[in-house]
Amino acid sequence: MGLFSGIKKQLLKVIEWKDESKDTVVYRFPLTDRDEIMTSSTLVVRESQCAIFVHKGQIADVFGPGTYKLETQNIPFLTKLLSLKYGFESPIKAEVYYVNTKQFVGQKWGTQNPIMMRDAEFGNVRLRGFGIYSFKVDDAKVFMKEMFGTNALYTVTDVAAQIKPLLIQGITDAVAESKISALDLAANYREFSAEVIKASEADFAALGLKLCSIVIENISLPEEVEKALDERTKLGVLSDKMGTYTQYQAANAMRDAAQNQSGGNLAGLGVGLGAGTAVGNIFAGNLNTVDTPRQQPAEPKAKCVHCGAEIKEGAKFCPECGKSQANLCPKCGNPVSKTAKFCPECGEVLKKENKCAKCGTELKEGAKFCPECGTKVE
Repeated sequence: MGLFSGIKKQLLKVIEWKDESKDTVVYRFPLTDRDEIMTSSTLVVRESQCAIFVHKGQIADVFGPGTYKLETQNIPFLTKLLSLKYGFESPIKAEVYYVNTKQFVGQKWGTQNPIMMRDAEFGNVRLRGFGIYSFKVDDAKVFMKEMFGTNALYTVTDVAAQIKPLLIQGITDAVAESKISALDLAANYREFSAEVIKASEADFAALGLKLCSIVIENISLPEEVEKALDERTKLGVLSDKMGTYTQYQAANAMRDAAQNQSGGNLAGLGVGLGAGTAVGNIFAGNLNTVDTPRQQPAEPKAKCVHCGAEIKEGAKFCPECGKSQANLCPKCGNPVSKTAKFCPECGEVLKKENKCAKCGTELKEGAKFCPECGTKVE
């Protein structure tokens, strides 16, 4: 009776893995030498899991989410590998591995060494970047063969050690091949991420994995380049002039000289005074250069309507002939507009038609020959 109870207990054995961790990728179900998986045992595979049976070092079968009763009908490898002769009482000598197929999110990546890039504006620059990514097991069989083998436990840290170099390689290629200016990289983070996922697809598939997402949080320039950009930004706020830049640097030099104390050393004091005087002269010269008024543009000129001399535009009298620049009626002397054809006071004709006597073409004032027929204008 006791022996029968022990056999019954083995028959009702349930194989399952209640994953309470956040970073376990592969878990080997613990079996002692006395434990035997019997036909008619129950296998439970939860969502985002798959179970792999390994017999004598070979992958026998893979079970997706669900509850299974281990029988020869639903486990073909039992008949092929074990040649069962005793029905459900025959023990199954196999190992069971549970693989977590959920997406592992929030994994961090960063560049250990700077990425060299040729920038059109700054020349050769070194870039560093960091962000997060997520991955999942896409093919459990391939993953077992290529990655974890027969380890009892395989974690996210173990996987990250293998795939981070692939990520950095993809990001380096995407940034370097884009030939985008370092100042414009931030506007293309999303495009870089999509390119990295696409370029890394084959490499991850060869390991049974899938790169689900990658987020580039920041790509930064070296500290000295960032300081130079800050200086340029300050100058841009002040003015985009070379004189302003020199003035700014001279002011900084004066500040540093004032803070440099030689502690009573006369030689050091003389050097400090000399440097201060030189900086002061440079500063004063730059102030004079910056404050020098610009050359005033030339005033617009016009010509006297009588003698043709060059006069200031809008002048009322010619400085050469002294005649008024206002349009006057030649008969009565009253002022008239420049476009008037008759004097409003006496009716004198002000503008006579200037046409070619031969062909009737209207001639410009002062024309000596007709532009149409070439007749000389009398």
